[in-house]
Amino acid sequence: MTEHEVDVVVIGMGPGGEHAAGQLAEAGLVVAGVEARLVGGECPYWGCVPSKMMIRAANLLAEGRRIPGMSGASAVRPDWAPVAGRIRAEATDNWDDQVAADRFTGQGGLLFRGHGTIVAPGRVAVGGDVLRARRGIVINTGTAPVIPPVPGLAGTPYWTNHEAIEAEQVPDSLIVLGGGAIGVELAQVYHRFGARVTVVEALGQLLPLEEPEAGTLLAEVFGREGIGVRTGSKAERVSYYAGPGDRARFTVTLGDGGEVTGSRLLVAIGRRADLAAVGTGRVGIDESQHAVPVDDHMRAAPGVWAIGDVAGQGNFTHMSYYHAEIVVADILGLEHHPAEHHAVPRVTFTDPEIGAVGLTEAQAREQGLVVRTGLAQVPASARGWIHKAGNDGFIKLVEDAGRGVLAGATSAGPWGGEVLSMLTLAVHARLPTRRLREMIYAYPTFHRAVEDALRAL
Repeated sequence: MTEHEVDVVVIGMGPGGEHAAGQLAEAGLVVAGVEARLVGGECPYWGCVPSKMMIRAANLLAEGRRIPGMSGASAVRPDWAPVAGRIRAEATDNWDDQVAADRFTGQGGLLFRGHGTIVAPGRVAVGGDVLRARRGIVINTGTAPVIPPVPGLAGTPYWTNHEAIEAEQVPDSLIVLGGGAIGVELAQVYHRFGARVTVVEALGQLLPLEEPEAGTLLAEVFGREGIGVRTGSKAERVSYYAGPGDRARFTVTLGDGGEVTGSRLLVAIGRRADLAAVGTGRVGIDESQHAVPVDDHMRAAPGVWAIGDVAGQGNFTHMSYYHAEIVVADILGLEHHPAEHHAVPRVTFTDPEIGAVGLTEAQAREQGLVVRTGLAQVPASARGWIHKAGNDGFIKLVEDAGRGVLAGATSAGPWGGEVLSMLTLAVHARLPTRRLREMIYAYPTFHRAVEDALRAL
């Protein structure tokens, strides 16, 4: 074993870890970054960046198909090659992280490649190296796809989001297990590029963590587009026939006795942190938990911080960056607001986009709040009526009526994630709903539907 003495060890160089490590190194600390895969993590190689390139391309196809009846005639022919090429060349450098690695070492950081495990307080083992941290350890190990113990699934060539992003051809048919954000985004992309797609969700709606109106809307849109939706359907068994090319077939038997078939099977039922693999037990953190518990400075134990997915406050790149800023300030002794998680924004980049922030109506009621809701339909707004083709959407506001502020909101529709920005600010800053009612809303905009929803409270 070779020992190295440093100030801070960052285990996991995903977005937040890379950001924290780089900032600390530029501040003059000796920082060791540990990464078992690619510097930059899930987001730039298999998550946010390449998936949104796919979505952008798929949405262009959809817009082209909306021309008839609006502005002329159109004939759209999908071609996956430019999409796969752009992902490989522009997003991932063919899944090579040299640019990101050089960026970190150029900031003065020390990069150790391999799996990092805490072996004692202030000590992290990476292969044949032991890193001794004078100031502390930052855990940013993220999450990995959950693979359910469905009989017959193990040993088959199922896809996770990695294979779906790396694919160089569109399969003739695709089964998607899981109706959460990853599942529905990729389902719509592949359908728009010509695959026959069926989404299977064990719970009663698509996007089960969001408002029921969001799941209903998306199911209606999918139905019109020709995407199969089986909600309330649990996969009971998987069988696979290894034929050549698109003759290969997965068959998923559902709890109601029905079956769905496809040449590819995408498993997207959720993601999970593995605390035991990090060795959190050696610093007093229960390894059986689903996430590392932290305080409002992201401290998990003396000299230990946790950020991003592994901290359990949302599996989003923006959360990882947010947490990283707090940890950097804490380590450097700088002033920074403590972490606030009452206004976590999230966007599902389907068409329509579904943005949400804070609590759903059900969550607000579970917390004992006095709840009022306001709902406005985007097609009924002036901009929605003008937009016409592809104008599906709604605004839903969840008010904490006892305090007269918004506890949560959903913005679904064209550019729903962008309309969400004002609602995120309102929830985060706890702006009185009365003041929101008295604002000036530009006309005719999609965000003006927020004013309609406020009237409906």
